[in-house]
Amino acid sequence: MSASATPSASRYALLSALVLALLVATLNMGLWWWSNLPHGPADWHGPISGFAFSPFRRYQSPLTGDFPSDAQIEADLKLVSRYSPNIRTYSMLQNPQVPRLAERYGLKVMAGAWIDRRLDNNEQEVAALIGQARRYPGTITRAIVGNEVLLREDVTPQQLMIYLDRVRAALHQPVSTAEPWHIWEKYPELVEHVDFITVHLFPYWNGIARKDAISDAMARYNHLKQLYPHKPIVVGEIGWPSNGDRFHFATPSVSNEAIFLRQWFNVAKGNHIDYYVMEAFDQPWKESLGEGRTGAYWGMWNADRQLKFPFTGPVTEDTAWPWKALAASLLALLPMILFARRFVRFKLMGRVFFAVLIQLACALIVWAATLPFAFYLSWIDWTMLTLLFPATIAIIAILLINGFEFTEVLWRRQWMRQANLLPPDEPAHQPFVSIHLACYNEPPEMVNITLDSLAALEYANYEVLVIDNNTKNPEVWKPVQAHCEKLGKRFRFFHLEPWPGYKAGALNFGLKETEPSADVVAVIDADYVVRKDWLASLTGYFHDPKVAVVQCPQAHREFANNPFRRMTAWEYDGFFRIGMHHRNERNAIIQHGTMTMVRRSALEGTGGWSEWTICEDAELGLRLMHAGYELVYVDELMGKGLTPADFKAYKSQRYRWAFGAMQILKGRWSWMTQKGPLTTGQRFHFLTGWFSWFADALLLIFTLMALYWTAGMIAFPAVFSLPMQLFLIPVIGFFFAKMIFGIVLYRARVPCNWRDTLLASVASMSLSHAIARGILHGLTRKKTAFVVTAKSRRLGQSSLAAFAPAREELLMAVALILAIIGMAVSYGTRFIEGTLWMFILAAQSLPYLSAVAVAWIAHRSGDKAG
Repeated sequence: MSASATPSASRYALLSALVLALLVATLNMGLWWWSNLPHGPADWHGPISGFAFSPFRRYQSPLTGDFPSDAQIEADLKLVSRYSPNIRTYSMLQNPQVPRLAERYGLKVMAGAWIDRRLDNNEQEVAALIGQARRYPGTITRAIVGNEVLLREDVTPQQLMIYLDRVRAALHQPVSTAEPWHIWEKYPELVEHVDFITVHLFPYWNGIARKDAISDAMARYNHLKQLYPHKPIVVGEIGWPSNGDRFHFATPSVSNEAIFLRQWFNVAKGNHIDYYVMEAFDQPWKESLGEGRTGAYWGMWNADRQLKFPFTGPVTEDTAWPWKALAASLLALLPMILFARRFVRFKLMGRVFFAVLIQLACALIVWAATLPFAFYLSWIDWTMLTLLFPATIAIIAILLINGFEFTEVLWRRQWMRQANLLPPDEPAHQPFVSIHLACYNEPPEMVNITLDSLAALEYANYEVLVIDNNTKNPEVWKPVQAHCEKLGKRFRFFHLEPWPGYKAGALNFGLKETEPSADVVAVIDADYVVRKDWLASLTGYFHDPKVAVVQCPQAHREFANNPFRRMTAWEYDGFFRIGMHHRNERNAIIQHGTMTMVRRSALEGTGGWSEWTICEDAELGLRLMHAGYELVYVDELMGKGLTPADFKAYKSQRYRWAFGAMQILKGRWSWMTQKGPLTTGQRFHFLTGWFSWFADALLLIFTLMALYWTAGMIAFPAVFSLPMQLFLIPVIGFFFAKMIFGIVLYRARVPCNWRDTLLASVASMSLSHAIARGILHGLTRKKTAFVVTAKSRRLGQSSLAAFAPAREELLMAVALILAIIGMAVSYGTRFIEGTLWMFILAAQSLPYLSAVAVAWIAHRSGDKAG
């Protein structure tokens, strides 16, 4: 591109980024508007028949003995009197001042005596009802003895009828008891002991969708009229919750409450139905009564005495939605512009996809930050929120990081840093390569196969140093020594015992023994068989003095017919086909300790191999980047090794990688967080590249918390409530998004079939617990033992012993399954939050079940040939 064209291209990139960001932000505003479209139920003009009246304020509760004052009750009665001439109460002992204060505002009271299993308390309630009704005959116009007593089975029908007869004999006012419709149907004899039937109609608790709720209520009402045509019927409670848990097809919301009640007001007026709305004010204390979160939200006013909806005109579910939508759009606007301008080289679909992902993440943050204020949260809820909100932010960050990889891999126009095999140099121009093979207690026949492949290299200038460190059994290391002698002077063998520093210590020893004229140090694992052109096709990159490393992917052999080795081989392949290319675009690859070549002067000049970390290879790559060097990744299978022999070895290797990653993160933190030699892209990848592993650590922590919380919900439901959707939806969304990202990328980049893709996913999940332990131990400990990954199978394992490497995962899986069963027994599918929680527990169990399954597959695979 010419110099004159550059400003024009830059202006185009900025303009296209602005247009894209504004379009996505506008789409976000449109979605918020669409989800809060005003609903238009029939208007209501006129008084409401009556209200169920409980005067407890937001932080008051009869369960704790915290009662409202006379002034608070009077203020509530004054407010209610503007909308209705009638109220209904439930207890004569809790708020005995209500009839006296109601009289001041001309309110008529249907006064209730609370009846339960406390027989002494029942006597006091009945006596108080009779006394108050006689004292205020003009105010207490009806008397109710008991509320849903037979539904709760607190007393027998005969006991209740005795109470009713006593009150009827003592008062001139009509007397009834309040029960759901089916109780009146079940006990027809009860009708003979009341002056009128008081029925509760709750389509919500019948699981009826709001659109069918009025029909359901009227059907129950008319059914009772047909059963008892000569008894007056009063609807003692009817309503719809504005918030809480979905119950079957019934969804609580402000708009649903408004529509239901306004429709009911008109239907009741047309049918001359006497009713009391359940209820005047939200009662947060009722969450602990077994109704779930919904119990707090039946009021027409909220707990702060604000009317939830108008009686005329359309109803908007969330009146604050414009501000939330604007906040989400503004929060996402700058990141979208920066991304779309910086990555104009991506295809349009990719830029749109990631911009939408940014906007979705910002909308989720706004939603998560504001939603708690729509609920009456207890201190336990706020504690849970305080703990989980940062985790929600972390989940969103991980999703964006994975989404960026997904976008670049799928919608790049081309790789910007594509490296291929080079034509071989003439022998006179070939750099001298010193190949270092460190081994510890490796089967000699396996090492000798590797040495034979190195002896067959079509390259003139190289040597091979075999450094055996700390193998104690001479029968293991001496055959390798003998084979080196047989292969000639190119091959030198060293046995070190004792020797510190694990693999890094052995490689540093080899560095000192390297041929002085060597330009390049190559490192290979003891189980690899290399192609003859490995060195000849790649050492040409070292003619560029900026290049310090040439890395090829790890690849595997002899796995095709062994189910365990096959699934793990394809699991490894995913990173080298996807993640390494993604990192390579910003010169930020992870250097691996096999199939890698390093410029000797750069290696020695930056301090050799680091012995303070068990991932000395990845640390070296980062150190060379910090020194300003280029690392070249050539995605060509130049050598193939063996996969871990069994699940124990597989887990142990990934634990070591995770632990070492945390050592590097702690040891090189300043490099990654402060501006310096590392580029922004390199710092980004070395900070965020391990975020997916942090997700495994978060999964372990969240799973332990979930088990604790589930046990609390089952054992102490009054204290531990069902988690809100606020906590559940981001977790479920993350689970599905990560699963979709992984499978789609595998299908696009890894040359395996669907079965291998799914089994590779199972293998990947099976490592979650090992990675989590590695991350947490790496963050809290300084060192751990370097465990060599076994490539040959341990013999003589029993079937039971096959699960030994997965015993922790097995215990976690059993605990989660028991938690699901416990939730199903205790909560069933009554609440959508309960169902979502069981789904999350099931999703959390997948990595642990995968570990058990992979351990069994490894055991059953045995020594099947590849």
